[in-house]
Amino acid sequence: MCELRLKTLVKHRTAGLIALSVVVVDQLTKYWARTTLIGAPRTVIPNVLSWEYAENTGAAFGFLRGSGAGVLLGLAAVVAVGVVSYAVGQATKPAEVVGLALVGAGAAGNLVDRITNSDEFLAGYVVDWIRLPNFPNFNVADSAITVGAALLIWIAWRTDGR
Repeated sequence: MCELRLKTLVKHRTAGLIALSVVVVDQLTKYWARTTLIGAPRTVIPNVLSWEYAENTGAAFGFLRGSGAGVLLGLAAVVAVGVVSYAVGQATKPAEVVGLALVGAGAAGNLVDRITNSDEFLAGYVVDWIRLPNFPNFNVADSAITVGAALLIWIAWRTDGR
């Protein structure tokens, strides 16, 4: 029993360190975008990558932008962080812990924005600043959610029926 608790503690500590690192990087880059990129986008690789400040009231990658769903998305992020925290304790593979930590970190990073960028409860916008052609602006938190979800799908696919 003690060994099981220790393994669960190690999983939560690992996930927590990954998530904290991602949230810190996400918030630092969003601060940089707010103080550097407003009205001054920068081309990094012509026709491929630019940095351009945007305020997103919707979900990741601009989904539901302008729909007034900010509070609902904020509450969904709170639930996601709770579900991810529970799931980390149930994870059986280190890669699952990493994938879950990335998803949880992304949700938490964008949740910080929703809390701090509005006077209304959870109704704030999310700062996006990475721009690719023919794609909505996004941020480090969105990238973490995408990479974490892809990793979890890959793990499920690799272990399904094997």
